[in-house]
Amino acid sequence: METWAQITVGAIALVLALVLPAFVRPLLARAGVLDVPNARSSHTKPTIRGMGITTAVALPAAVLAAIFLPQSGNARQGALTLVVILGVVLAASAIGWLEDIRGLSIKVRAGLQLAVGGLATAAVAILDPGGQQLWLIPIGAIAVAAYVNVANFMDGINGISGTHGLVVGGFYAYAGYVAGHAWLVYVGIAIALAFAGFLPWNLSRNKVFLGDVGSYLLGASIAVTAMCAFLAGVPVEYIFSPVLIYLTDTFVTFLRRLLAGERWYAAHRQHVYQRLTIVGLSHLQATAVVCTATILVSLLGIAAAEGGNVAQVVATAAGFAVVLGYLRTPTLFQALLRRRAAKAAS
Repeated sequence: METWAQITVGAIALVLALVLPAFVRPLLARAGVLDVPNARSSHTKPTIRGMGITTAVALPAAVLAAIFLPQSGNARQGALTLVVILGVVLAASAIGWLEDIRGLSIKVRAGLQLAVGGLATAAVAILDPGGQQLWLIPIGAIAVAAYVNVANFMDGINGISGTHGLVVGGFYAYAGYVAGHAWLVYVGIAIALAFAGFLPWNLSRNKVFLGDVGSYLLGASIAVTAMCAFLAGVPVEYIFSPVLIYLTDTFVTFLRRLLAGERWYAAHRQHVYQRLTIVGLSHLQATAVVCTATILVSLLGIAAAEGGNVAQVVATAAGFAVVLGYLRTPTLFQALLRRRAAKAAS
């Protein structure tokens, strides 16, 4: 696989993601596209949102370029897979942009997300030479829609979505390299660097937010890439491990709220990453906790995929330990910060 092609894809994603906000930010400010704090918010003042529209240009532009670059293996199928991914990220971004600008009802939003996921899965299944994977269409529809919402729920503090895109994209690019799928390398690089380019804007003093257009883009790009990789025979450890922390945080929070009789769809601050900020961690510190746990689980997934039977068992057990440890981090950090405060006061 040509290194220059990978550099080209990465350069397009990164440069556009870094440069476009300088032109788009004044437009969003004049249009009054603001994120007003609510019960779910971890910020305290209205902030420009919708800056994910720039990432929604950078990432598809990089994927579009990749379609015309060298493909290993079945070049035609690789290019067609990229076309499907391009269509999904554009559609998901459009749904998110509508949500940012005018709002959508839960039913309309869910219906559109399921339709995008179902059509994407159908397209990839049809591309399969064996044609034996059409039964996965409803599963793919639910998986894509679900992860779009997971990414949206987890987009609540500065830096978390940008680093998630960077980390997951990087690991998916590695999975593509190991599996010999150039399209997966290209998409992983595009996701990683498009969201890396957003981070300086999100973390600057005059910060901006992705908005739904950006979080929908993040969730859809990761979900459709994972689905395509799974259907292409990439080992599930490479696909599932990088998203395990996000999935666990969302599922456990949903289950806790459901058992407590709360409205699961209402705004809240009960995710692990949100509770970390409540007990006293900064946004960057909480993001670092999530990012560290994601990297550890991803590395253990690689160890499980590439090791022997013993290594697989040990790595899997260690991965579960990391996940359980992550769920306990708010309690652990709260105790640590209280001890520090007590020591400082004495």
